[in-house]
Amino acid sequence: MTDSRASMYVLRGPLISFLNDPGEGDTPEDGSLLHLEDGALWLENGRIRAVADYTQLAAQLPAGIEVVDYSDKLMMPGFIDSHVHYVQLDIMASYGRQLLDWLNEYTFPEECRFAERAHAENVAEAFLDETLRVGTTTAQVFCTSHPVSVDTFFTAAQRRGLRMLAGKVLMDRNAPEALTDTATGGIKDSERLIADWHGKGRLGYTLTPRFAPTSTRDQLDATGGILRNAPDLHLQTHLSENLGEIDWVAELFPEAADYLDVYERYGLVGPRSTFAHGIHLTQEARNRLAQAGANIAFCPTSNLYLGSGLFDRLACREAGLNTTLASDVGGGTDLSGLSTLKAAYQVGQLLNQPLTAWQGFYRLTLGNARALHLDAHIGSLREGAEADIVVLDPKATSLMARRTERTKSLAELLFALMILGDDRSVYATWANGQCVHQRDTVNTTKLREGISALA
Repeated sequence: MTDSRASMYVLRGPLISFLNDPGEGDTPEDGSLLHLEDGALWLENGRIRAVADYTQLAAQLPAGIEVVDYSDKLMMPGFIDSHVHYVQLDIMASYGRQLLDWLNEYTFPEECRFAERAHAENVAEAFLDETLRVGTTTAQVFCTSHPVSVDTFFTAAQRRGLRMLAGKVLMDRNAPEALTDTATGGIKDSERLIADWHGKGRLGYTLTPRFAPTSTRDQLDATGGILRNAPDLHLQTHLSENLGEIDWVAELFPEAADYLDVYERYGLVGPRSTFAHGIHLTQEARNRLAQAGANIAFCPTSNLYLGSGLFDRLACREAGLNTTLASDVGGGTDLSGLSTLKAAYQVGQLLNQPLTAWQGFYRLTLGNARALHLDAHIGSLREGAEADIVVLDPKATSLMARRTERTKSLAELLFALMILGDDRSVYATWANGQCVHQRDTVNTTKLREGISALA
């Protein structure tokens, strides 16, 4: 017989989880936050069986269950990245280009390499290792136009028991021949991939036209047809990231009222649609997106790195438009959700829109889950939810330890993590009820000992 305790754990320590949008104030709105100073998460078969104060739960626990002590850490739901190109992992930190030149000089040549299965497998594994190391347990992922790039990514994610969204890039013009598909062929590839992967385990498929300039009207129309017939699919693309891009779209689609109208004409704007960037939008366009229930993926490190512009978060909020947080990766500087928060705060400061830690961590967890229609599964620490958890270490570095010793409230602690935190702050990551990343404290100790010996 299999010992059922092998899939059961209790994680003990401080925890927070959002129950609702905390609002824009300095303190979270009533009923929006669960905070336990000595909390317990009882995990069983990949789900959270119970959440409570440890002293209340202890009497109910079976004898011999493993209790993992995180008493000096902080547990929260695993981070969610709403827009990321896994295939661009190896071109991060490429110098000096804005969007369109960056695509031609770096992105397209790199994506050509994913015709080879071995390369796709290698990058998929490295990408997932890195996302888990920084506490991200779910992402909505761009692959390339090669179906094998999707197969390898989903295979790697399924083996690790992860909840992931991904899709094959649809791109039938204005790109190298080695990357372009056709309107018919791209749709056939997508339909095969949907049949093979959508709804399998914790995986979901997201239709992925790269952006309007690289798809013909026929391809966009066919993509909209799939979405209308399968409303449980997601859709991801780019929108109004760069001024040169917007001008190009106007030349290619003179019949459209604006960039967003291109997607609206083909039925691509709906409640499961994610539009990356959305920097240069009119308020009228934001209203249309909000009415459709779509979301904008705010990618602050990418927007700064590529010089694309400053995202107006509060204008989206005024329109009732969902805003998610994302790394973008190749055009950005870091996969870390904490780095994304720091950059989002800096963008907000330039627009006189300071981002509170409450809003930041809400967006990385329950806010992103809600916008992606995944909140029935992830995004909060609650009974019955899937057990995806990040364990943060507020004293991960000597500087953080000094700063957090002076914090007098949870708000101060979270803000210090948001600004000073990085990959070292992620002590452990749990996905599907299993620990999938543990910070290597042994090597850190050895390194410090070696430095002391040299001194």
